[in-house]
Amino acid sequence: MELFERWESNVRGYARTYPTVFKSASNARQTDENGKSYIDFFAGAGVLNFGHNNPKMKEAIIDFIQSDGIPHSLDTMTTTKRDFMQAFVDTILKPRGWDYRMQFTGPTGTNAVEAAMKLARRVTGRNRIIAFTNGFHGMTLGSLAATANAYFRNAAGVPLHYVDRLPFGHPLEGMEETYQDASSGYEAPAAILIEPIQAEGGVNVADEAWLKEIRQFAKDRGALFIIDDIQAGCGRTGSYFSFDGMDLDPDIITLAKGIGGFGTPLAMNLNKPEFDKHWSPGEHTGTFRGQGISFVAGNVAMDYFKDDSFMKEVRAKGDLMRTHLQKMAGPGMEVRGKGMMQGLDTKDGALAKKIVAECFRTGLLVGGCGSEGRVIKLIPPLTIPEDDLKQGLGLLEKAVQSVMEPA
Repeated sequence: MELFERWESNVRGYARTYPTVFKSASNARQTDENGKSYIDFFAGAGVLNFGHNNPKMKEAIIDFIQSDGIPHSLDTMTTTKRDFMQAFVDTILKPRGWDYRMQFTGPTGTNAVEAAMKLARRVTGRNRIIAFTNGFHGMTLGSLAATANAYFRNAAGVPLHYVDRLPFGHPLEGMEETYQDASSGYEAPAAILIEPIQAEGGVNVADEAWLKEIRQFAKDRGALFIIDDIQAGCGRTGSYFSFDGMDLDPDIITLAKGIGGFGTPLAMNLNKPEFDKHWSPGEHTGTFRGQGISFVAGNVAMDYFKDDSFMKEVRAKGDLMRTHLQKMAGPGMEVRGKGMMQGLDTKDGALAKKIVAECFRTGLLVGGCGSEGRVIKLIPPLTIPEDDLKQGLGLLEKAVQSVMEPA
């Protein structure tokens, strides 16, 4: 580890949470160079929904490379991109009766959010975006302005403007009248940007009725309704989208993380066609928006959603996770989540940090999130074997007990 400490930037974060050198990984396990195996309940911060080195994806990627497939294409048309797009249309869009245009942005979630905000401003001619407390939307300046976390915001070095913030999950309580009042000082927004489940914000799950209220608020204001499903989407909650079945009719959906499937980067926005037409060619670009390996893996990922069998497994595993968390939660702690995104709110950032460290020591990778990192977030690969899932939950329970026992 000396080389990393000597030469890598001080900004590194996860390396401090997991102070070892990993060498290999398969499905829900990583192994370090000393041969120690870790059960992975972190899964690349939600990227590896289908596990490390998914065998079907790996086989397809090897075939792609050996046949001289096109790994980098900007936004040119390739057979690989066409195959992915067709699979997404047939598996995800058409069964829902949806008509969206797929915009491939830069490689990560923050690029998708930047593009969505830019398009909303272009469509409406307005500047301001409404975002929410505890929200996380990325680290580049536009998406960072919509991110609430003060630690991340303070690193920007410049003022972060043009975002108004409302309390997540709370009734609007007169905000309709406020935005209608020309003397209120509130400008009409270009968009409302929201995560149905705030992942980094602390696994905060929005109520369906409240989400519908927010959606109507956006419609009444002439603002675009943007759903950020970057971490909670792609099957994580037991359906492809975290808001499936709610009839929210978003104008833009931002996707990244799990959509590429294998851990290689891919980010994509779904834009309603009446808004997408406001783009002119080349107005929003990104060098790595045509990642061939990600298209190949993402195409394979669509196989998991051709019927509901895999999502049934995810929902069952999510129920198992929630039941175990409720049993191990101490006084005052709270369990919340949906599907295989579950969180244990310890109400104490220092305590959560000790639990995460103890988990690492015993062979389990988990991470903290939310205010002061007080929420232990569980996002294992959706493909995790049940034995590994139960063993990992057992390690977490022992860590919680160990840290909470009186000295």
